[in-house]
Amino acid sequence: MADPTSLLHGLETAAPGSLLGVTELAASPESVALAREFVQKRLRHGHPALYDVTLLVSEVVTNAVMHSESKNTGTVAVAIAESHGRVRVEVIDAGGEIVLPAMVDSDEDDRFAEGGRGLMLVSLISEEWGTFRHEAGKTVWFEVIFKD
Repeated sequence: MADPTSLLHGLETAAPGSLLGVTELAASPESVALAREFVQKRLRHGHPALYDVTLLVSEVVTNAVMHSESKNTGTVAVAIAESHGRVRVEVIDAGGEIVLPAMVDSDEDDRFAEGGRGLMLVSLISEEWGTFRHEAGKTVWFEVIFKD
């Protein structure tokens, strides 16, 4: 799995923050719950971004587990950092045929569909999000702004 040292990439112009943790999980549906637990332990009860970050991690890890090559090769990594009113999360997977994830266009007829809305939620809730490829696969990242 890729070394998640890129985690501070988006925060490098901000004042120093802290890396709250990195975890490597099996690329299985059960790991989505483990990723949520990881976020909840790192941000702790009462953190103003806890619910938003937990929801978005769930969506992004689900995509990594279901749609990346990690489902065939093993693992997904989750890294979380905090810096002056911002939480940044990166989910690193093995990449795949889909070069980079994209939001699914939604219309009135499919409003009850079970899938395809994860990145739409990421786009709506996060301040910024994006993706990039690297030699080990791809990273999907997002940042959530909060006020103390």
